[in-house]
Amino acid sequence: MHHDFTPPIVHQDISSNNIFLNSEFVAFIADFGTARLLDPYSSNRTIIVGTYGYIAPELAYSLVVTEKCDVYSFGVLALEILMGKHPGELLSTLSSSSSRVQNFMLNEILDPRLSTPRSRKMVGDIAFIAVIAFACLRARHKARPTMKLVSQEFLHIKSPVAIPLHEISLIELKNHEIFMGDENHK
Repeated sequence: MHHDFTPPIVHQDISSNNIFLNSEFVAFIADFGTARLLDPYSSNRTIIVGTYGYIAPELAYSLVVTEKCDVYSFGVLALEILMGKHPGELLSTLSSSSSRVQNFMLNEILDPRLSTPRSRKMVGDIAFIAVIAFACLRARHKARPTMKLVSQEFLHIKSPVAIPLHEISLIELKNHEIFMGDENHK
């Protein structure tokens, strides 16, 4: 919606409540009640809409909606899928300068209701999703990838990894430069 339409459309409420699965478990975005067209000749100032916990931080202080607001929400949603719950506490911890953050491992945040992944491919896929999620959650909205780039990365998923799940730190994933090849961070 950001790249295939002119003017681009932003959803403004990408959250787990607005993702539906069909009978083949294919995900679809629903509830376009808060969506809007972005006017290239306007500041795109808005009131804050969306679901608390998924709203990009810059929207709260600037009231300017951009495609990167949806990208941030997607990052929250991706972490939520990995964790099996909203990642609010993790996001707060990762944004702090606490030394505790340095010791967080990927296996510690995964949904405990699911069995531990055993194959290298599955571990690689989980790490890859976490890297993309953290890229989407970058504090500087201009440093976040575009949704077009995110979708391209998912089409060319890069796994498996040789590192066991319990040895992959969140800081390593957060600092991974997977999107440095894209010059169009806008």
